[in-house]
Amino acid sequence: MLRKEDLNYVEKKIEEYGMLNYHVLEGMADWVRVVDKEGTIIYANKTMKEALGHNIVGMKCYKSHGKEMPCSFCITDRSINTGEIVQKEEKINGRYFSVKSSPVTNSDGKVFAAVEVFRDVTRERKLELELIEKNKKMSKDLGFAKRIQERILPNKEILGNISIDYIYRPSEMLSGDMFDVFYIDDENIGIYISDVSGHGVAAAMMTMFIRQTMRSIKDDIPGPSAALSELYRRFSTLNLDVDKYFTIFYGVFNKSTYEFKYSNAGHNAIPIKYNKDNMEMLEIKGYPMTLLFDEIFYEEKVIKLSKGDKILFYTDGITEAKDKSGEEFGIESVMQIINNHEENILNEINNNIVTHSWGEQHDDFALVLMEVIK
Repeated sequence: MLRKEDLNYVEKKIEEYGMLNYHVLEGMADWVRVVDKEGTIIYANKTMKEALGHNIVGMKCYKSHGKEMPCSFCITDRSINTGEIVQKEEKINGRYFSVKSSPVTNSDGKVFAAVEVFRDVTRERKLELELIEKNKKMSKDLGFAKRIQERILPNKEILGNISIDYIYRPSEMLSGDMFDVFYIDDENIGIYISDVSGHGVAAAMMTMFIRQTMRSIKDDIPGPSAALSELYRRFSTLNLDVDKYFTIFYGVFNKSTYEFKYSNAGHNAIPIKYNKDNMEMLEIKGYPMTLLFDEIFYEEKVIKLSKGDKILFYTDGITEAKDKSGEEFGIESVMQIINNHEENILNEINNNIVTHSWGEQHDDFALVLMEVIK
């Protein structure tokens, strides 16, 4: 039980500082109360009394009296027994309060009670809970979009006399890298790889635009340079900001003549054509798809492929992967892996990237291997 002299001490102190502390406490919007060792409320300010009842002084802090009472005796007891300042959060009458309990000492310097301040944080908590729910929904939506983006990737398969294999690794839920392989007609197969600036939803939406547009124009415009020019024309109608752009390398393989025609719209990850005897970069100039230019025309080159020839398409997430010191993986490392390994090139490059960057991935990357098999 609270000693009478301790209760008198509390009242004396309140009275002593009545013109300052007492009126400050009574005028506070926060609830303030003093609770003794047994959990009895020995003081409550005006705001708390108006909210919970004027008769709460003398009651136990953990018992309900008509209205739900703050039940923070666990932190009160801790403050009194240890002399600590303890803070927790409580829900009272449907509202959220941040409660801070501080020890109160008597004239002998002994802790006999705790003063508690209840600050209403309902608005902040409700906003936080709403944000958590919105984040859950957004994560669910992003997971759905991720599955869709992965499902629309081409199959790892044989098309006529070429085979297709790939590794696709977004740095986030969604990727700004995209590639596709499709029949243009009975003789020609189109293949492209693209890299959209940025990451996340906006970049992923742009990859959908690229895929849909390339597939819609392939039947009417089979040539790579003309197809990229038409892609740019349609891209320009979107009226996006100049910081929204992408690069794309597009090639067309003829199954009968073995000719591979290609054009490049600023894709700086130059594809590598190689076989057991030779290796070369399929370099060709071309501006990226950006609204900095009114009109763009693309060059076109043609090479002849043979059985056993391979073309490695990739994005700059490969060559620009950095180690702990900031050194990039580089095209030389890719070419060295090709020279040293005849099989499992994609896995070898992927494993080396993981080792080089210590498992950290800051950019999307895609690896696509096209091989002439007959």
